[in-house]
Amino acid sequence: MTVPTPSNEPIRSYLPGSAERDSLAAKVAEMAAQTAELPMRIGTDDVRSGETFTQLSPHRHDLKLAEVHGARRQDIVAAIEAAEAARPDWSRWSFTDRAAVFLRAADLLAGPWRDAINAATILGQSKSVHQAEIDAACELIDFLRYNVQFAQELLEDQPYSPAGMWNRMEHRPLDGFILAVTPFNFTAIAGNLPTAPAIVGNTVVWKPSEKQALAAHVTMQVLRQAGLPDGVINLVHGDGALAVEVATEDPRLGGIHFTGSHAVLRSVMKRVGQQIDVFRGFPRIVGEAGGKDFVLAHPSSVPDELAVGLARGAFEYQGQKCSAASRAYIPRSLWPQVRDRLADITTEMAGSMGDVGDLGTFMGAVIDGGSFARQRDAIEQARTNNVEVLVGGGTDDSVGWFVEPTVLVTDDPHYDTMARELFGPVLTAFVYDDADWEATIDLVDTTSDYALTGAVWSQDRTAGYAALDRLRDAAGNVYYNDKPTGSVVGQQPFGGARSSGTNDKAGSKLNMVRWISARAIKETFDPPRDWRYPHQG
Repeated sequence: MTVPTPSNEPIRSYLPGSAERDSLAAKVAEMAAQTAELPMRIGTDDVRSGETFTQLSPHRHDLKLAEVHGARRQDIVAAIEAAEAARPDWSRWSFTDRAAVFLRAADLLAGPWRDAINAATILGQSKSVHQAEIDAACELIDFLRYNVQFAQELLEDQPYSPAGMWNRMEHRPLDGFILAVTPFNFTAIAGNLPTAPAIVGNTVVWKPSEKQALAAHVTMQVLRQAGLPDGVINLVHGDGALAVEVATEDPRLGGIHFTGSHAVLRSVMKRVGQQIDVFRGFPRIVGEAGGKDFVLAHPSSVPDELAVGLARGAFEYQGQKCSAASRAYIPRSLWPQVRDRLADITTEMAGSMGDVGDLGTFMGAVIDGGSFARQRDAIEQARTNNVEVLVGGGTDDSVGWFVEPTVLVTDDPHYDTMARELFGPVLTAFVYDDADWEATIDLVDTTSDYALTGAVWSQDRTAGYAALDRLRDAAGNVYYNDKPTGSVVGQQPFGGARSSGTNDKAGSKLNMVRWISARAIKETFDPPRDWRYPHQG
């Protein structure tokens, strides 16, 4: 059997007066009017620990979206046991039967659950309607459909069989449970990390970000309605460090699927290394860990195009994308035009910042008080260090965690905000002399420890392609004459190396193969009856 050929989910525009906009607005209002109680889902049970935390809306401190039951140590242990209990049966389901579950989940998200997943993301993660649509609906749908296709392609990869024998490859899941630890910023990533291993037969303990609990709950509801058996994916909330600690104490740990900060990924890898004698195998770690993403412009670039790419790349979803543009290298000859256009666009964007429950809003708030303080302090430090604040720089936490889109201009290419990940709406620009193009390429490569995304802008193809070649290790995803954000499943597999992670490319076969432990089977049809070989005469 073959699965349906996937295609990318069409993006809805939510134009004023449209039925789709009215429907989503009603769901946003409905969710905002109540405080949901969110239990964990472990095996067959909705588990209420009694140890709750509150998920607030980032753009409205007074809006309590959910009371969430956090996991105790015994809850994580129970989730591991539920995953292990489900593993023998789930791993032996036919691929077509497993695929049907996730293909149905994709169609449910595309249809009756679309408003719910988008509304939960708008309210819980302060995404504009467009950012929620391309993430929570379209990208998650794409992950489910394309990962099924990628899994089928892996199954079809079979060895050669000469006459007299049949060689085949069994694509088994890993020998042990998977721990998925997921971030707040993308509902699609949070859904992909537990489901990608499950598609090929693994069972999972899923610990989403506390700040994404509501959307994670909706995702779990969709999977259950699609027919996912109990115990295959077990949802636990709360402390990620505790989940890692408990999982790495268990000899049955098969792997960890992680997206978060590079500091936490390093700590996870260290913990696995320290516990290596505990495990019955070698757990696989697939991790994505942020970026300090660059935009490098050649003097031949088109200023208006560059300015739009900088603004969209830096400030969509408040700069809280791992791929967001955060450091830019602009030639002096173009700077006056780019500066003025970028300042105008950024000012207009700031004018459309506010409560994203209003579906006409462009920007919401940063995720929490810690992020707010990090952006505010970086901007104030820049002022103290005589770094120019070209535009923006305002902050206001009276109602929500609001930080204006901000452009800093420095004459020091190694200044703090050219190298440190802020994960917010702050873009730092360095203006270089046109004659220093070659040296600037080296600056881009060596300034940051990250290597996630980057963009090269140039109408001079020789110069632009030479830069792409020299920056081949500086970004796992690189864009030519485009912003460094917006990878699409099936089009631009996503991931980076260096401090950005293991570069296992979410949205491709390269990621799916990490959750498979292959077994080669040779069957001989007519075994020999004499021990001698021909050379013996």
